Amino acid sequence: MTRFLIYITKIIVVITLIAVALDGLYTAIFMQSKNRGKIETVINSKAQKYDVIVLGSSRANNHFVSQMFENVGLKTFNYGMSGGHLFESSLLLKLMIERKYKIKNIILEADLNLSNDQESDGVSAKFLPYIHNSNVIKEHFSGQKNFNELYYIPFYRYIKYDSKIGFREIFKIESKEKTNALDNLGFYPLKKHKNGNMKNNIVNLNPLPHNKYYEEIKNICKANNINLITVMTPMCENVVGMNYFDKVKKTYPEIHNYEHVVVENKYFSSCGHMTDAGARIFTTRVLKDFFNK
Repeated sequence: MTRFLIYITKIIVVITLIAVALDGLYTAIFMQSKNRGKIETVINSKAQKYDVIVLGSSRANNHFVSQMFENVGLKTFNYGMSGGHLFESSLLLKLMIERKYKIKNIILEADLNLSNDQESDGVSAKFLPYIHNSNVIKEHFSGQKNFNELYYIPFYRYIKYDSKIGFREIFKIESKEKTNALDNLGFYPLKKHKNGNMKNNIVNLNPLPHNKYYEEIKNICKANNINLITVMTPMCENVVGMNYFDKVKKTYPEIHNYEHVVVENKYFSSCGHMTDAGARIFTTRVLKDFFNK
């Protein structure tokens, strides 16, 4: 029995050492990554200066044409992240501030994502390789249910989110394989598709009366003298439950409602995402309303 326990102990020790070694190796590789996505680009960057930063979900990523801001002399980057929630937008902004970014204006897309204050597993996982290297990331995740496992068990986060930060991603980083996430100054243009989903029902959607991460973003901007412009972006004409946007306006009167600026289906790739043509109409309006001077 004693030999068996010793044998099991040795196996546990060996597995733990391997996990620690792999954790260190993966993390070291991620710390060198700068050209595969927006998150690691910010984490591994130095101080930057911007006139305009765009934050939000895919409805920011696909709707604000960065080059149009640049064309009128505003240094701009679109940090909208497909699938992202305000949880990730707030964290990304915290990391920019930590790296001494100087930002004059932030355009925040906050509409459908005001209905939850949860993390987006697929996007938030991309912050996890750096959780031991950044107190900002550690603190941001500290309130999550699985924080202890992610933080204290070596290599656990890489196994749990293998599809996002596992071996395949490590291989691509080492191979210097780029993505299109940083193209077009972060803006991702969409095309019209025959099979695009042009129906959406948001009748049961309600904005939270106090969205923690939206409040965090507002407080960060106030503390750092950043002009925050929060907007609701367009949806197609087939949406059922458009009074959701009225609910948002009632709960957060400072948010600018732009959901009717573009409504024709021909300008949408899917009901919640405009094509490049629609995004340009929308961006023109935003520039006119907020940056005309």
